[in-house]
Amino acid sequence: MNNVLSVLGTWKFWKELIIMTVGMFFGAAAVNYFMVPSRLVIGSISGLSIVLSQILPVKVSVMVFIINAVLLVLAWILIGSEFGAKTVYTALILGPLIEVWERILPASKLAAMRLASDVPINTANTTSVMGDPLLDLICFVLMLSISQAILFNINASTGGLDIIAKIINKYTHVDLGLSVTIGGAIICSTAFFINPFHLVIIGLVGTWVNGVVVDYFMASINQKKRICIISEQYDRIRDYIVSTLHRGCSLYQVKGGYSGNPHVEVQALLSKDEFAAVLAFIKNENLDHFITAGNVSEIYGLWNHSPKKKKPKE
Repeated sequence: MNNVLSVLGTWKFWKELIIMTVGMFFGAAAVNYFMVPSRLVIGSISGLSIVLSQILPVKVSVMVFIINAVLLVLAWILIGSEFGAKTVYTALILGPLIEVWERILPASKLAAMRLASDVPINTANTTSVMGDPLLDLICFVLMLSISQAILFNINASTGGLDIIAKIINKYTHVDLGLSVTIGGAIICSTAFFINPFHLVIIGLVGTWVNGVVVDYFMASINQKKRICIISEQYDRIRDYIVSTLHRGCSLYQVKGGYSGNPHVEVQALLSKDEFAAVLAFIKNENLDHFITAGNVSEIYGLWNHSPKKKKPKE
């Protein structure tokens, strides 16, 4: 209990709570304004909720809340107690936030404004905000990607389909990315009950595009630089990385293949800003150097996202 209270009393907790709420606010807007009015069923719990709300007398926002609550219980039982509290929070607030958007500015009002404009896109579609399912799909994916970007940046998720993917992954040992695809395709297929064939295909395409965008973002947001430096002043470079940037590095004895002379290579994993700082330091200090660098999108083990700003003990 003391540990819980200590966490609740930190600024980090409240800051991330606000960020998660803002991120889910974008996601709820994407569902309310682009997914629900055009009845696009993309591989997500929101898409499944649209299908079920057409069959059962339950609002989409309520259905989202119910399904996410059931999935969280299943996750606790089937995946274990280590399931993240952040996912619990984001999953449970999606439904209520959809209701908030609906009360602030109903999608039907935006559709009416579009129909009353001078250049309507498709006057036959009176419910879609954009007037075209493809445009609705593009807007939905972009807004959802904003939501996911905000959440992934603080190591959170939207829940829903992520829970299904984790369950599939745990019990079938299928790759997690493929698990997301499988779960999304199954949900999209349920749209045959309420949508014509071409809208189901659009939903499947949207599921694939959203996965590509999310994968690209995850690779970009987690991207680090692996830098390899050969220099006679390697000790000054090592001291700058350790003492100023507060990052670790490794020293390797290497031998030049052309000259045959022994050298020391400094290797380090740095953020983009830290990488730029090292290059600036070497240039400003006029140090001899031979540098190679590459992108690293996945790091496991000991990586400190917020290095302590103090010189480590010798």
